[in-house]
Amino acid sequence: MKGYDSIQHVRGESVFIDDIKAPQGTLHAYVVYSKIAHGVLERIDTSEALASPGVHSVLTSSDVTGENQIGSVIADEELLAAHHVHFIGQPVALVLADSKINALRAAKKVRMDITPLQPIFDPREAYEKGSLIMPEKIFTLGDTESAFKECDIIIEGKAESGGQEHLYLETQSALAIPSEGNGIKIFSSTQSPTAVQKITARVLGLPMNMVEVDVTRLGGGFGGKEDQATAWAALAGLGAFVTKRPVKLVLPRQEDMRITGKRHPYSSDYKIGLKKDGTILAYEAVFYQNAGASADLSPAILERTLFHCTNSYYIPHVKAKAVSCKTNLPPNTAFRGFGGPQGMFVIEAAIRKAAKKLNMDPVDIQHKNLLVEGNEFPYGQITEYFYLKRSFEHALEKFSFRESQKRIAEFNASSKLVKKGIAVMPICFGISFTTTFLNQASALIHIYTDGSISVSTAAIEMGQGVNSKVRNVVAHTIGCNHNRIKVDTTNTSRVANTSPTAASKGADLNGFAALHAAEALFDRLQKVAAAELGVTEEKSISIKNEIVYSGEQQTQLTWEQLIWKAYTSRVSLSSQAYHATPDIHFNKETSKGRPFAYHVTGTAISEVTVDCLRGIYEVDSVKIVHDIGKSLDPMIDRGQVEGALAQGIGWMTSEEVIYNQEGRLITDALSTYKVPDIYAAPKEIIVEFLEDVPNPYGPLKAKAVGEPPLMYGIGTFHAILNAMSAYKDDDFEIVSPITHERVLMYLHDSK
Repeated sequence: MKGYDSIQHVRGESVFIDDIKAPQGTLHAYVVYSKIAHGVLERIDTSEALASPGVHSVLTSSDVTGENQIGSVIADEELLAAHHVHFIGQPVALVLADSKINALRAAKKVRMDITPLQPIFDPREAYEKGSLIMPEKIFTLGDTESAFKECDIIIEGKAESGGQEHLYLETQSALAIPSEGNGIKIFSSTQSPTAVQKITARVLGLPMNMVEVDVTRLGGGFGGKEDQATAWAALAGLGAFVTKRPVKLVLPRQEDMRITGKRHPYSSDYKIGLKKDGTILAYEAVFYQNAGASADLSPAILERTLFHCTNSYYIPHVKAKAVSCKTNLPPNTAFRGFGGPQGMFVIEAAIRKAAKKLNMDPVDIQHKNLLVEGNEFPYGQITEYFYLKRSFEHALEKFSFRESQKRIAEFNASSKLVKKGIAVMPICFGISFTTTFLNQASALIHIYTDGSISVSTAAIEMGQGVNSKVRNVVAHTIGCNHNRIKVDTTNTSRVANTSPTAASKGADLNGFAALHAAEALFDRLQKVAAAELGVTEEKSISIKNEIVYSGEQQTQLTWEQLIWKAYTSRVSLSSQAYHATPDIHFNKETSKGRPFAYHVTGTAISEVTVDCLRGIYEVDSVKIVHDIGKSLDPMIDRGQVEGALAQGIGWMTSEEVIYNQEGRLITDALSTYKVPDIYAAPKEIIVEFLEDVPNPYGPLKAKAVGEPPLMYGIGTFHAILNAMSAYKDDDFEIVSPITHERVLMYLHDSK
């Protein structure tokens, strides 16, 4: 079925924040930010800016009517800098004018006196100097110290993974409108309406019920609007609250890139011990997370790295330590995978190095150590409904992996300057918020007297198709046609206390809540239909294609007739329901528990071709076997797998985030930041969903899809290294992204 949003997008009719017709008297906001990475803010002079044409106000920290604090996990981030600046891009003032251009011109006239302080940009340096966001976290299983003594080989090494720009199509945006009774209504491009509501209320000194947040859709998010959309909504809200006029704030693309956080770069050390046959006995890792200048969501992201530090493998003895390091860069934040990819990257690097030492194929080590049913993760959870080995073996057989290896070896033997490489990437990704209390959602369904339906949930539609999935759940449960169902905007006044649409849980949590609400309505309709038809067994009533059935017998009662009968019988046609993921728990003191409802697994085989003279490469194919459970919408799920793969390949290959020595982002435009385009995409992508794997922990037996496939991109990284190794037998450094420039330097380094 065609989704509503896809049709609107194609027609150019979809409304985003900047498309909303601003009310009369709207002021346009422009953020004045620090050009210094670290320093003491001695003075702000706004007089010249205030005298500029069209300027209404210039707000600074002294104008905050409540608390000048937007930190959600740790209260360590000011809305507007008061006395110190901690990164280039930190908001210092907000110019409000009658047009965007007047706001921009005035912003250039705001003067700041900042006494520079010594900045820190490297996480290892921050660790040495004790500049930390929080105390280090450690996950353990077994006894690594004793286990290493039993190992035949021990490999130690280092791995570096870079950041990644979200590059959502719609930049950070908000429109705030004063409402009756001194309240505020905010239209925000956020994945977290309740976070915007809560933080804005804090900043304004209001109760939460005086701040209404509404989200129609996002032009992309990828985690970059889970926490970081809050600041811009709060700034717009502050402007509207102080001036009593609507305020619109839309970040220009380049400024969005400069002043918002990215995926966290990690610098990591590892130590892995194996038997001669490739069995992994022990693994240790230390992850240095570059958090940036404040916590944002770094603590939870750091923890997710530890949850996925062993990826798809059962290792009986593990010790993993992670440190969130405070530096003078924009606060890094959530990004698809949420720290998991950084942990998986390191274990795959360790296996690669171990295979070389053992003179084994890395695939054989991967296969030998795959998690199976009943294995224990380092955090204490036991695998169940687990199909990883099946997907791995099916992928190797289905896509003729051994034959491909042979074909590639023959090609490389006959080709001097062009080499091919192939690699396998199994994934295992836990599904749930690891902060347990976030695993809850509500839904509200109204059936109107003409038979049409509106559904409100906490889910944010950002191109991933969650609204279509929720619609599918409701239609399936009630028995009506999809085209009768409208999924409303996400609004904090209709559905309160929402969790973010994140952690791949949007369809799970909100799908379940909508399912429960629909079931309650269906139960009522069964009773009405049974009474109307004179049927004693209510549960024999079903609705198929909007016709009421009694058992297998079709009746003359239609959907519209049933709804009208229910209404005239004074039966409620509205239902509110709540869902909390059952049987999950995690003790943050012991780092043990059952944090995930289930795991998503799968396997990708990547093949590449490298021009070793020029250092350039192409991704020939990525072939995937993926566990999606019983899909809620196969077309959407296939698109999510392919999109996540492309984003993962971008992170691993071309998307290099570079700051200069002063902490200024120099990859701040699409001319310098190399996001993958159609020419960089794999020439062939095959996605096969594993069959007969219903998931008892998902709505209608489905599994989440948003984040797990991103990690398939790590396989492309190793395929490129394998091709390079066919040209030059070298122990290449494990540094991502492996750009064309880096390939060239590795292959032709004079050392």
